[in-house]
Amino acid sequence: MSTIEFLTDNPSFEANIVATGGSGFGIMSIIVGIERGFLPRVEAVSRLTMALNFLEKADRFHGAWPHWINGETGHVIPFGTKDNGGDLVETAFLCQGLLTVREYFKNGTIDEQALANKADNLWKGVEWDWYSKGENALYWHWSSTYAWQMNFKLEGYNECLITYVLGAASPTHPISAAVYQQGWARNGGIVNGSSQYGFPVVLDYNGAAGNVGPLFWSHYSYLGLDPRGLTDAYANYWTLTQNHSKIINQFCIANPNKWNGYSDKCWGLTASYTRNSDGTTGYTAHQPNNDNGVISPTAALSSFPYTPAESMKFLHYLYDEKKSTLVGIAGPYDAFSPHYNWVTPRYLAIDQGTIAPMVENYRTGLIWNLFMQAPEVKLGLKKLGFSSTQHNF
Repeated sequence: MSTIEFLTDNPSFEANIVATGGSGFGIMSIIVGIERGFLPRVEAVSRLTMALNFLEKADRFHGAWPHWINGETGHVIPFGTKDNGGDLVETAFLCQGLLTVREYFKNGTIDEQALANKADNLWKGVEWDWYSKGENALYWHWSSTYAWQMNFKLEGYNECLITYVLGAASPTHPISAAVYQQGWARNGGIVNGSSQYGFPVVLDYNGAAGNVGPLFWSHYSYLGLDPRGLTDAYANYWTLTQNHSKIINQFCIANPNKWNGYSDKCWGLTASYTRNSDGTTGYTAHQPNNDNGVISPTAALSSFPYTPAESMKFLHYLYDEKKSTLVGIAGPYDAFSPHYNWVTPRYLAIDQGTIAPMVENYRTGLIWNLFMQAPEVKLGLKKLGFSSTQHNF
């Protein structure tokens, strides 16, 4: 499993906290590692089997795993005061990885087929319909202690699209199309006709007031879900995700807040570690309406499918000009600020974990093709009114 973070300045800190969503991203990264020769297939199967054995024994709440899990005991670690139960969104990110594992290994050796079956059983155990609370919407959290008190309805647009897709795709606990239409799409209220830098925004990014949100909103749901040629009644999802990346790129080039260092080769805003105003390290979702001079490498790197030329400029900047200060043992550090000459020597699973799958999707479409070939994924998407010219439905 993927621990929540790796702090090179304090390696033992929170070393046993497993991040559920980050683990889904890590699972897909392992598949990329096999294909690219970084990891022997037999070793990968052993690692993944160990991870899935852990998930079988870990705490679940109507099938959903918590946001954080104790890596030694498998018990929930509260993410917040009332967030000590199931986290449906993190579970969706994990299940995106589980379905990819199933599709990759299902026709392999005996051990590989056993791994694929484990992944299938884990995915089928999620009670997506329970998390509708009997309404035409999905809810993020449920706790045996606090029930629905978190009361976080999943309404678009943000990073949570995959939750509705998998809910509709579930062969065991499906949601209806009405849950998507009324909950996520808000009966069409999700559509936004504004533009930024000449690029249509397409959908209404929550809290962005006509602008776009942090770039992870175009990464997390789309590691497996292929936006190429994907449309429904509300959006062309390739236009949506590509324009999101282009708008962030253009915002950093325009640099309205006049930060030193922003340019066409140094760009990218998303949720990550950040530099607080007092110089300490914090966390925030960087975006045009929350720009504090901090660049997050995962933003540009995980956008390779959308903005390959612009992302390549950033990659060359990192490795040709700044490698000694911005790149460490596990790749680019999580965040830095040229303006303040600040860098955090830390890594977050949910940031590092999106880079390899999205770069591979740019190169070969590997993870996209594996996830989209799952029969129930196609059925779920069609149920919600999606069509895909890329995948012929």
